[in-house]
Amino acid sequence: MRGQAWHARIECGGAVLGAGFLVAPSKVLTCAHVVAGGSAGDLTVSFPGRRDLAGVPATVAVHGGWAGGDTDPGDLAVLELAREVGLHPAGFAPPGAEQGLPAPPLEAYGFPEGYDGDGQIAEYRAVSAQRIADEWVQLEAVTGHGQPLRHGFSGAAVTLKDGRVVGMVVQIAAEPDVRVARMLPTEVMARYWPGLGELLPPPAGGPDPAAGVYELVRRLDELVRLAETEKLECRPDQLFVDAVGGFGPEPPPGGFASLRAAADYVRWEVPEPAEALARFAGRLTELLDGPARPAGPDAGPAGWAPILVEIDRSGAGQDQVTVAVSAYRQGQRRPVGTVRLTRAEVQRYVQRSIDEAFTHLAPDAEELLTFVLPRDWLDLPVAHWACSADDPTPLGCAHPVVVTEGARYRSNRLRHRLGKKWQRLSAGSAAALHRVDCGALAQPFGVRKRLRDSDADLAGFAGPPGAVPESFRLGLYMPVPILLWSRSGCGGGAGHDDAPCPGGAFLDALAARLEGVPPAELPRHVQELREDALADDDPGRHWARDIQLLWDDPRCFPDPTASLHSPVG
Repeated sequence: MRGQAWHARIECGGAVLGAGFLVAPSKVLTCAHVVAGGSAGDLTVSFPGRRDLAGVPATVAVHGGWAGGDTDPGDLAVLELAREVGLHPAGFAPPGAEQGLPAPPLEAYGFPEGYDGDGQIAEYRAVSAQRIADEWVQLEAVTGHGQPLRHGFSGAAVTLKDGRVVGMVVQIAAEPDVRVARMLPTEVMARYWPGLGELLPPPAGGPDPAAGVYELVRRLDELVRLAETEKLECRPDQLFVDAVGGFGPEPPPGGFASLRAAADYVRWEVPEPAEALARFAGRLTELLDGPARPAGPDAGPAGWAPILVEIDRSGAGQDQVTVAVSAYRQGQRRPVGTVRLTRAEVQRYVQRSIDEAFTHLAPDAEELLTFVLPRDWLDLPVAHWACSADDPTPLGCAHPVVVTEGARYRSNRLRHRLGKKWQRLSAGSAAALHRVDCGALAQPFGVRKRLRDSDADLAGFAGPPGAVPESFRLGLYMPVPILLWSRSGCGGGAGHDDAPCPGGAFLDALAARLEGVPPAELPRHVQELREDALADDDPGRHWARDIQLLWDDPRCFPDPTASLHSPVG
């Protein structure tokens, strides 16, 4: 074929095994199953368009991981020729160029029986933009006659009419009357050989160059090359998750074999990839810069590095919740995972994800486990959850654990007002405890007025949110930076004539223990109280056994996400 001498025939001991195509001066792409049928020492490659280039010795340089089954992924191999052959290699169309309305005709140059010397051309079209099992594009013959894809076409380049490659034939129909086949599109091929990614243009229908995506791709490619040169140790799967966020696409089954594979997947598989590319490049830059950090604390005030656990109703059913876990480092949010679960599954998932989140923190960071909960779940005993299935230590004894309420956490109005208060509190002086005793809890708007008039910074409630929901709701949306209560506190109102009020006793003990404690240090101080309670001779009767701390300095969480709630019909 004129101008396309890069089409190749793969042979072993003179027998034709299949097809291939030249992609570099001494590299040929083909299927892993093609070369699996020959002896490693007897592989040769011939170029029908250049009869003087026959029987060039070749070895398998890269194997895509194909396990041997007809539908196993990774059916790709890169052959290294014994010498450079002096031909122009194949050119590539943008990923997705095989799609369209109507889909363009595609060609494949293979070597079926009877034509295994010079080859034949088959004409097919892509059936759909939907990939089968996220791996293959289905092909169907353009007409009911002509050359079908048969044995001898495996490994052949699938091209547009202008000769640009869009994929490779990997599966053909066994029945002679069936004109259906599958190809690996180029963006999937690059998963198994990242070197291909450097040869591919931006995806078809991608953003305008003015959008800056091309510059991001160029920058990321330079960073990946530098990381490869320096042999940077990193986790490509985690870099990908950091880049695409909790609601982005999942890594492919089995994860990424290399850093470049992860970067290329962001480039081709993520819709509107500019933000993901920028995050990937930013995170990779941090890793290349090493452990050195800018002056100042690693994260928010008091050096806190939050690990954020957001739990919300999913909208898919009463028992279904959405859980998102992320970590903050140098003020940047790094997603760990987002899933939909039943409520019974939440604790185990949170345990695993918190453990994973610690990999994002700087070695000397002060972790702060922060649970963002719906208002009527603020009493969830998250501080009592075990650290793991193997370690029964309560989370609240092992780490500083705080809670906040979802609507409060995401309210720009409240964040602004709370931010001003925290700026004042950051001077380090202690905040006086404003008591909301059980009698006051019966008057919701009275609670609000007292909190407003006193300009309270630290409020202690005698009763838990579930017992006095209206009073707590009104107090919750006042700009009071810190709220504390006991989950086993008073229910409000009368009824303590014959016995001490448990909520009042809690506030008495709390006031004594918090005297002189700076607000920024309260999470650590409450952790110590929980440890004291656990170590007490009678832990069940200790006044601090059920202490709950709502603490949400907005400066620690610079970019709260939108609500996790996603209604489902």
